[in-house]
Amino acid sequence: MIVTARLSFSAAHRLHNPSRDAEWIRRMYDKCDNPAGHGHNYVIHVSVRGRIDAETGMVIDLKKLKDIVRDRIIDRVDHRNLNQDVDFLRDVIPTAENLARCFWQQLAPAIDEGALHEITLQETEKNSVVYRGEDES
Repeated sequence: MIVTARLSFSAAHRLHNPSRDAEWIRRMYDKCDNPAGHGHNYVIHVSVRGRIDAETGMVIDLKKLKDIVRDRIIDRVDHRNLNQDVDFLRDVIPTAENLARCFWQQLAPAIDEGALHEITLQETEKNSVVYRGEDES
């Protein structure tokens, strides 16, 4: 069984790689490299996989899952500059891909009923990423 909680947050970021030259940065990130940053209204779906507990009838209490996501992610990123204000994103280029991976690292240890299965991060109505915790090497 897979259960999913959906939450949202607003945040600003700048896509920039200081180790690359200006031409590469312009080609790669275009207007997303605006030095002042730009913002998104993100939607995050956090899915937990597990067996249904016979006593509770749940894999995980969705209120508990939402509380974990709020505590570990939302309260730390909402209305923040992801490049500057979030400790676990320091030195990370805050693409949707990297955000989903970093969010996984924050959430997985906190989920003790079932197991974190998938994070879907929607950056815009047309763009989203899915992360399942795979080894990227």
